[in-house]
Amino acid sequence: MRIGVVDVDTSHPENWIPIERELGHDVVGVWDGGSVHPTGYAAEFAQKLEIPRVFDSIEQMVPEVDCAIIHGCDWDTHVEKARPFVEAGKAVLVDKPIAGNARDLAQFVEWAGQGARIAGGSSLRFCYEIQAFFNTPVEERGTPHAILCGCAVDEFNYGIHAYSMLSGLMGPGMASVRHLGDNVQQHFQVKWADGRSGFLNVGAAAKWLPFYATVATEQAVHHIPGCQDLYRALLEAVLPYLAGEADAPLPMEQLLEPEWCALAARISRQEGGREVTLAEAKEADGGYDGAEFAEGYRKAKYPS
Repeated sequence: MRIGVVDVDTSHPENWIPIERELGHDVVGVWDGGSVHPTGYAAEFAQKLEIPRVFDSIEQMVPEVDCAIIHGCDWDTHVEKARPFVEAGKAVLVDKPIAGNARDLAQFVEWAGQGARIAGGSSLRFCYEIQAFFNTPVEERGTPHAILCGCAVDEFNYGIHAYSMLSGLMGPGMASVRHLGDNVQQHFQVKWADGRSGFLNVGAAAKWLPFYATVATEQAVHHIPGCQDLYRALLEAVLPYLAGEADAPLPMEQLLEPEWCALAARISRQEGGREVTLAEAKEADGGYDGAEFAEGYRKAKYPS
């Protein structure tokens, strides 16, 4: 495919592009909205990564690419940046979190239902460690019935990795979330429709913590102490679908369960630990503020 990179806010574009090329795709251009970096940064980025073109607008990029990869750390802009590509029949990969409010998540579901090729989210959903777990015969590993997952840094932009790892291990069917309290980090219980439970630790800690999971099955207890080569695992899983060469790795409703779950968790924490269903979160206003996060990210990167 001819790939266009939309926004270069984070370290992801620089790390993903070599893998995209190794997997047989051409990165033909870049556009940056300036949420984080100063004017001129996109040209420097393109020169460094040997990308042939810096586009003046998203609209200019649309006819020149087969797939857009949207990396902006202001997730509230993802829908509007994806829209021109979707309307032109182009594929879209949306970096995590895919969106931070019910309205935007519903838009991605609607587009997918209309046949748009959209993928993305956290790379933890597709990590090799989860693949290895499920490649072990079920009679040896068992079926997960309770899991503890966690990571640090923040509750949504990074916390979505823990929600996604939990979803990848337990499978679809997240039904409700309850805030259990805060002690160093935020603690949540997630219930599945069939009665299984997962527990999450997310939010800031004193230091960066690795992604981790402890998985209890009827056969054994498995511990995943970290995940390696995450970006390659994600790109190998989704690029064939976006190129029209494979089926979607997950239906859109399942792909978005971690984001819906995080929205329900936010409501539960705000309301003193009330159990909140994902169905309720899908109807709620508000959400995680992408512009606020992007501003904080910019200030951390450019303190002066």
